[in-house]
This record gives sequence, C-alpha cells and structure tokens, in this order.
Amino acid sequence: MVKGRIVFKAVVAVFLWYANIGSAQAQEPLTIPASPAEPDPVLTHRSDAQPKAPPPQTVSLTVPKGTPLQVVLDKEVKINKVGQPIHGRTAEPVYAFDKLVVPVGCEVTGKITEIHGVSNGKRTLEALDADFTPARKIEVEFDTILRPDGTQIPIQTVVTPGSGQVIEFVTAADQDQKKTVKDVASEKSKEAKAEAKREWDDAMAQVETPGKVHRIKRYAIAQLPIHPQYIEAGTVYFAELQSSLEFGTEPVTPEMAKSIGSPPPAGSSVRTRLVTPLSSATATKGEEVDAVLSQPLFDGDHLILPQGSLMKGSVVQVQPARFMSRNGQLRVVFHELVPPDGLEQKIEASLEGVQSGKGQDLKLDSEGGAEAQTPKIRYLQVAIAVGLAAASSGDDGLNRVEGGAGGFKLVGMVLGAAVRSQPLGMAMGAVGASRSIYVHFLARGRDVVFPKNTAMEIGIGARQEPPPTAKPLAPDAVPQ
Repeated sequence: MVKGRIVFKAVVAVFLWYANIGSAQAQEPLTIPASPAEPDPVLTHRSDAQPKAPPPQTVSLTVPKGTPLQVVLDKEVKINKVGQPIHGRTAEPVYAFDKLVVPVGCEVTGKITEIHGVSNGKRTLEALDADFTPARKIEVEFDTILRPDGTQIPIQTVVTPGSGQVIEFVTAADQDQKKTVKDVASEKSKEAKAEAKREWDDAMAQVETPGKVHRIKRYAIAQLPIHPQYIEAGTVYFAELQSSLEFGTEPVTPEMAKSIGSPPPAGSSVRTRLVTPLSSATATKGEEVDAVLSQPLFDGDHLILPQGSLMKGSVVQVQPARFMSRNGQLRVVFHELVPPDGLEQKIEASLEGVQSGKGQDLKLDSEGGAEAQTPKIRYLQVAIAVGLAAASSGDDGLNRVEGGAGGFKLVGMVLGAAVRSQPLGMAMGAVGASRSIYVHFLARGRDVVFPKNTAMEIGIGARQEPPPTAKPLAPDAVPQ
C-alpha cells in the first residue's frame, strides 16, 4: 500500500514538471527565422507608374553678349589726352527676358582710349580753310554702370561704328483718313509713336543742353585757326557688351508659358534694335533685314514677346543719293516674327519711328519710308557767298579781304589784304561763291544711313493668316 502511494506521487510529480515546461514555452514568443523578402511585382510596377512632380521651370535673366548700351554724354567733354575719363547716362532701358534690369538714367563711366591722327592731305585742305587744328577721330569705351540702388556693374564694351553723334528720334507722318472701326489699330499706333518720342525726349532731358550764349561762344572758338576739340553734350554711343550680364532667374508660370508667342494684337508697337546696318548708298531691293526686340511686348499683364525675339524683313525700295543734290531714300518692311519657341508668325509691320543723326534731317512718310532732307539754311549760305563775291569787285582793301574770306577764309583774307589786286579779290570771291553753289545745289545729296544697333519703333498691323488648303476630292466625286 505504501509502495503504491509512492509510485502515484512520482507519476504526479513528473506530470507537473512537464506541465510547467509547456506553460513556460507557451509564454515565450514564437520566433521564425527571417528569410529574404521577395518584391511584389504588382506593387513595384505601381510605384514606378506613379507620376513625379516636375521641377519648377525657370528662365535665366541674362543680358547676352553683344547687347548694346545706348550711352548719352550728359556733359560737354574737352579732349585733352588718352585715358581721360568720360561720363554719361543710359538713354535706353535694358531688359533681360521680361524684366527691366538697367533703367534709363543710370550713370555710366568710361574713358578715351585713342585719339587718331590726321592725314597730311586733310591737314592741308583744312589749313587752306583757316583751320590748323582739324577734328580728330576719338575712340572711347565704357567700363562701369551704376544702378539707382547703388549697385556697380563692371562691363567691357566696344563702341560700334556709326555712333558717336547727336541723335534725334523721328516719327512717321500720320495718315489723313476718316475714322472707322478699323482705325482703332491706327489710333493705338499713334499713341505708341507719341509715347516713344516722349520717352526719348525724357532721356535727353538729362543732358545739360548748352544755352544760346554757350553755343555762340563755341561757334566763335571753332572759327579760330587754332582751337580745342570738344565732344558735344548729347552725343550718343552704342556700346556693345563683350560679356553677358547675369541677374538670376525667375519662374515660368503656366499663364506666362501660355501667352508667350501668341499673336500680337493689331496696332501693337515694339521697340527693336537694328541688327543689319543699312544705307541707301549700298542697300539693294530685296535685301534681308533683321531686328531684335530690345523691350518685351505685353498685352495688359500678359507677356506676348520677350526681349530678344527676332523680326525679319526686307528692303522694298531704295534710291541712292545722286548729283544735283538729290537725296537718298530707303523703305523697309517686316513680315516675320520669331518668338523664343522658334515658331514663325507672318505679320505686316512697318517703321513708325527711328533714331537718326541730326545731320541727316531725316523724314519718315506715313508708310515708314525714309528720306534725307536738305537743310534750308543752304540758301542763306549761298547768298552770303554770292554777296562776298559781289563785294570783292570794289577797289579798296576791305573789298579784297571780303573776297578772300569767301574763297579760303584766313588764307584768302591774308592774300586779299597783302596783294593790292582787284582781280585777285574778285577771283577769290568767285571761287567761294562757286564752291558754295556746287556743294549745296550740284554735288551729291545725302544718303539715308541707319548704323547697326539703331533703335526703331515698329508698328504691327493685322496678322497674315496662311491661305486655306484646298480639300482633296473624294474618289467618287465629280468636279463641277
């Protein structure tokens, strides 16, 4: 009996021991050896197919190499030596894409880089005309722009040929026509011409214009046999940049991307600079002409054409200057517009305003044709020369001096006073009168000259739509 109890207790103890082990194992977390995860091909395909947000588009605000700065000297400069500093101001704004980066009126500094000599032939002719210090060609360059915020921009420039003269802005004559609905575009064109002329006058207002007394003084000094040389206030230089200017970037909004390159509204007017130099003496009919937008075109708040857009045109009429004082004529039209996207648009555009040297006395007709004009002062100059010739027929020394003045100024005056000869005085007077008549009425007239980088106002008319394409006939159709 006792032995049976002992066996029963042993069995129970073994059972409890196994039960405790199982309970402990049940409480421990079940660990499964990690195996390499295989990618789900469906999930992988879905991940790659999800669109990624595109990076924001930006445009660089760069003024490219070759862009001209129009610099007007705001003060008279007396020529002394190479290296002499000069000072001017910007006469035209400078844009990068659609942003104004250099406004009108910014100070520009530079220096005289070279003073050319005078050939012996020219020096002799000028000496005969009582001028022993003939004008010499002056080379300049500009090296710094000072913006209104005080920022100094170092630049390297080369002045292009044809600049370095006093310039005026000439606008085309207005057409005389009755007011109709179609004339709305014409009214916009007139307003644009007036605005362009006003802006140019405002730019020239920063020049210290000499008064009448100063001009008389300068004229008197110029008549002396030995006199200093001056660069006149208001002289304009086209200074091309030799390296680009960077002004950061700006984002391209969807609205901007949508409006760029859209057709300009009828009657729009754009500011351009001439890429192709033109002269009525050398241009030929049909010759291609290119101009680049120097300022962007907006339609309200929408950018239509950024700075740098290209306009293509051609010479449609040209007449070189001829003898008998007949002046040159030149007519240019623009027919293609190339925005930055490169998609050409057919347009009708003509010259509405242009920069011109004051010496040309340029005139633009209502269709943009340019013709040089002969100054009316020529009649007065010829009358003076003829009057001096008539006075030389007298017997006294004063009459001989007057005749010499009509011939070769100082040299003629000295000969007329020194040589007691009435025929000599009459001969000198006749030489002066004949030369004046030849120069003003018989010699070759003036040509129309537009140097490279000349500023132009171009009016855009109605956009030319391509002719409709004829639809092909159906196979069973019978033409009528």
